[in-house]
Amino acid sequence: MRKPAPKAKVKAGKAKGKPRTKAAARPAEPAMDLAVGRRIRDLRREHRLSLETIAARTDLSIGFLSQIERGLSSPSLRVLATLADVLGVGIAALFGSRPSDDAASGGVVTRQLQRAELKLWRTGISKQLLSPAGTENRLNLFLVHMEPGGNTGDELYTHDGEEAGLVLEGEMTLTVDTETWTLKQGDSFRFASRRPHRFSNPAVDAKAVVLWVNCVTAAG
Repeated sequence: MRKPAPKAKVKAGKAKGKPRTKAAARPAEPAMDLAVGRRIRDLRREHRLSLETIAARTDLSIGFLSQIERGLSSPSLRVLATLADVLGVGIAALFGSRPSDDAASGGVVTRQLQRAELKLWRTGISKQLLSPAGTENRLNLFLVHMEPGGNTGDELYTHDGEEAGLVLEGEMTLTVDTETWTLKQGDSFRFASRRPHRFSNPAVDAKAVVLWVNCVTAAG
């Protein structure tokens, strides 16, 4: 009777398979957070306000404010609006960029490639500043892009001024006080910004684009 042939030895080692895919590159959004944080810090220092003072006026913790200024935290639109109020500026002044040095624009024209942009990437909202940047501007024009499901959060918020808009693409849900509307392409709105409000894109597969105007009653 023959003895069974010995089994072939299998060398220890890593199993062969499909090559591993490289880790995805870090998104560029943290750089945006850093730029916005620096702008907030610069404005706070220009107004000679301490973190403790800002915290007391906004009900935000000193630690959270410090993280925002260092670009370690991505603030929501509600938080940015609150900070803009305390700093005495419109939210456009918090766009990680300073007024254009393009003398040819005369502070009147903004070229498409010169638009400052604020990406609230954690909430799916981005705002392009269509009007010339500047801390003393009271009237600002934005192009607001909302990803599917993008929103300002569950909590209503308020800030200085008045705002209006026109839905250019898709649809949006707007809540002011206790009433909610669904606005579609071609619909428009206006309300005092001191009225509690929030907005979102209710679609699951389509972006929303809104031409948005903010006018503050005090600046600088």
